[in-house]
Amino acid sequence: MADITLEAQPDINLDLSVDRIQQEDLPTEEMLVNMGPQHPATHGVLRVVLRTDGEMVLESVPHIGYLHRCAEKIGETVQPYQYVPYTDRMDYLAGMNNNLAFALAVEKLSGLEAEITARSRYIRVIFAELNRIASHLVAIGTYGLDLGAFTPFLYCFREREYILDLFENTCGARLTYSYITIGGVTDDVPENFIDVCTEFLDYFEPKIDEYNNLLSYNHIFVKRTGNVGVITAADAIEYGLSGPVLRGSGVNFDLRKAKPYSGYEEFDFDIPVGDGRKGTVGDCWDRYFVRMCEMEQSVKIIRQALEKLRGTEGQETLHKKGKTLKLPDDEVYFEIENPRGQLGFFVKGDGGAIPARVKARGPSFCNLCITEKVGRNVLLGDMAAIIGSIDVVMGEVDR
Repeated sequence: MADITLEAQPDINLDLSVDRIQQEDLPTEEMLVNMGPQHPATHGVLRVVLRTDGEMVLESVPHIGYLHRCAEKIGETVQPYQYVPYTDRMDYLAGMNNNLAFALAVEKLSGLEAEITARSRYIRVIFAELNRIASHLVAIGTYGLDLGAFTPFLYCFREREYILDLFENTCGARLTYSYITIGGVTDDVPENFIDVCTEFLDYFEPKIDEYNNLLSYNHIFVKRTGNVGVITAADAIEYGLSGPVLRGSGVNFDLRKAKPYSGYEEFDFDIPVGDGRKGTVGDCWDRYFVRMCEMEQSVKIIRQALEKLRGTEGQETLHKKGKTLKLPDDEVYFEIENPRGQLGFFVKGDGGAIPARVKARGPSFCNLCITEKVGRNVLLGDMAAIIGSIDVVMGEVDR
């Protein structure tokens, strides 16, 4: 066997500091980079202009797209019940909630508020919470996809299909429902709805643990989201953020508790908030995990609402005055807790059947404004995590 001589190794200076690399080996210069609108992490028509220097993002400016559908102006040309389908198309992942917000605003303006039956209110709550779960499943599944995890996307969409089946069996639609309308809901639920919905909840609840084991506590996912894109509570309030983006920063505010509507005050549920469990309070992981916890609370609300629904057999679900409505010469602003935050409608009447003014306050539009602040002096790879954690739907942003 040949002798093997181990020669003394020369000293190797492994100075891999970012400063040395940038100054000596990899000189960088500022560039403007368009992230989106076709980038998979920007969702819809969102385009974010990034000013970069190497891997660092120095500045990020969101541009809200080019849908321009004049959705609010259309509301001033049709009767309120004819406008309900347009609300479906704002936040198209939360159509039930959009319908509810507009219906409640018009009912308050027209004085129908007190005449909505208990059965209608419970059905509204059940479908609003089912839609919240379906919306959060899309947010969670696509967020994993943004960060390179494909399997959670398949799992979340698997469960979402069951919810869409419930919607289709009730109102015939899987995305744009127009089910919750002025005066109640368009049709009563199918005879076996309570049993089928309970069966779904029993199936779905254990799946949340499955998502947590698969994604929430995954080491790579935690490293990509913990301590990334931190939004302080003060900034969240100052920027007018709402929904999981606000609560992820530790702010305990939810309109279902703060200003209950449609009977939410009758239900027992908690408001999850960010607690910095995997990093700093208000980071991307907190915003993501608030949505996960909110699905558990939605299940809790739906179970209670189903029990109350059993006691309302025989009640009407659609007020007969709903389609012959005259709006008084007055104005109202009403807001509810959508899956993405506070959605409010301002409606002004002038005594006729068509509103004189319709204006919407959308959560995605307001939440998106924090991008410029939180997307500053961060790594380029973190931008997908930050944008995805805000969970915007561009149809609601660019109305």
